[in-house]
Amino acid sequence: MTMRTARSPRGRRRGVPSHAVQRGRKGGGPFLGAVAALAVLGAAGFAAVHGDPSDTGTTHTADKGRSTERARPGRVGATGPATTSASPRATTSPTPEIPATGPGTFVTAAGGSTRVGSGTLLRYRVDVEKGIDLSTADVARQVERVLADPRGWTADGHSAFQRVSSGPTDFVVRVATPGTVDRICGEYGLDTGGEVNCDVAEQVMVNLRRWLLATPVYAHRVKDYRALIINHEVGHFLGHGHVGCPGPGQPAPVMMQQIKGMHGCLPNVWPYDGRGRYLTGPSL
Repeated sequence: MTMRTARSPRGRRRGVPSHAVQRGRKGGGPFLGAVAALAVLGAAGFAAVHGDPSDTGTTHTADKGRSTERARPGRVGATGPATTSASPRATTSPTPEIPATGPGTFVTAAGGSTRVGSGTLLRYRVDVEKGIDLSTADVARQVERVLADPRGWTADGHSAFQRVSSGPTDFVVRVATPGTVDRICGEYGLDTGGEVNCDVAEQVMVNLRRWLLATPVYAHRVKDYRALIINHEVGHFLGHGHVGCPGPGQPAPVMMQQIKGMHGCLPNVWPYDGRGRYLTGPSL
């Protein structure tokens, strides 16, 4: 059953706060929650060292404090490295060399998408940190496909999405080096440990390491794992909290912290199934 949520004036739904342990808000006290796990890296992707000269997007710096009235506690994503009892299949693919950090400035994917979904429109932007060997156009296409999928958040009947490259946005999806993710998430009290993703202040921060390597369970399904990253963190943005496995042999909810083990659930990266049923579990 979907957690009960309430609409904000901007169309966002607010849910229960995440249980992430947070280093403390600027000018405030510490937050409660869980610390990100140590990494067990899968294999996929390639070295990230240079920007894509073919992209013609707009340059942005990190959105620090974009309206402090709207800033809220962030969530450490459930899409980082996991310790799992399942042994991943052996692979001969080399582990990519991923820059520890980057300049903290971003290139926005050019163009935009059509509206998907019948609910309240949420406009979003896709940014890639400078110095990363990723095509902003390709990243944007992948994010568009995830958010447009009929098994995605548009199935809730409340959410509609449209990618833009300029003008006002409701949230931004950003792929960045581990150091930049740590810095931006840390500004809102989260310790991402160079390994995991987060959702803070209308920014879905995607760790480059996770984008390229996934986790052991998804080591051979990296693009599927990218869908899990986007759906999980956007789910937090929409107000959904973490849930547990509903039972052995059932699909793992997208809001389940699959990084901590599957607990008998089967891998799944979508919030809804093909028949429009919300896939959830016991609230944590």
